[in-house]
Amino acid sequence: MDTTVVVGIDVSKDRLDVHVLPSGESFSTPRDEQGVGALVQRLAPLGPYAIAMEATGGLETLVAATLNGANLPVIIVNPAQVRAFAQALGKRAKTDAIDAAVIARFVAATKPEIRPLPDADTALLAQLIARRRQIVQMMVAERQRTTQLPTRPLRRSAARLIKALQRELDVLDREIDTTIHGSPIWREKEELLQSVPGVGPVIARTLLAEMPELGALTRREIASLAGLAPWTRQSGRWRGKSFTGGGRASVRTALFMAALVGSRCNPILKAFRQRLDAAGKPKMVALIAVARKLLTILNAMLRDKSPWKTA
Repeated sequence: MDTTVVVGIDVSKDRLDVHVLPSGESFSTPRDEQGVGALVQRLAPLGPYAIAMEATGGLETLVAATLNGANLPVIIVNPAQVRAFAQALGKRAKTDAIDAAVIARFVAATKPEIRPLPDADTALLAQLIARRRQIVQMMVAERQRTTQLPTRPLRRSAARLIKALQRELDVLDREIDTTIHGSPIWREKEELLQSVPGVGPVIARTLLAEMPELGALTRREIASLAGLAPWTRQSGRWRGKSFTGGGRASVRTALFMAALVGSRCNPILKAFRQRLDAAGKPKMVALIAVARKLLTILNAMLRDKSPWKTA
């Protein structure tokens, strides 16, 4: 591995634009099986430190999986961070070739930690969980529309659609059950997570699928990954309020729901929330703190393979 060689890839629907540092070489290839295969053959001899691409809503999946399968170091970077980096460089123009170069320069400058990508089974589970979330969102939206529909035929139409979505949700739940129960490791982790009051099957499976690093990182690292680590703002004598942001939105949402439930039924989280309320903490600040504490507990439980204990 040559730690000076970094590759940036801009992924579009039909094409991959590639930029290699420090040589400055740029080229493009089709985003299909043959094109990605040719890309592997071209990049492997370089022994790059990192091959980076932005999260693009699924277009990057084939590319990342193929490169990862060839034992090449792949990093999926945050598009917002890359765009902010481009603005800091004064790069106002935006083309696919420019984006590839900016991605490469971003990784060369920041040296992000390279973690193994989720395996195929974990990626499939994440897709099932994401699809389930989409179906639930569609059902909620349709139920809200139902209250505004003026006639009975329209309300019946909405009811038929909700019923169809419920059937699809049941199918997805069965597929998720089969996937989880087919793996002894996942089954054990799910049981450990659900032993915590406030953590149900949906939350446990969201964490398994979308935060596979749980149990393998420090408490600060895992909080940062979920977007629950507070950012300090300070300049001279001025001290601003700390805030949280970034991270994996779906995981953070699941943890917020678990924190809300746990604040009522989990004795440790309930006592922690009461102390925060007594100290005058705003409700959202307290909720974030409870979610962060819960995540820390879950991380330690999976690390130690230890079930929930009240005391």
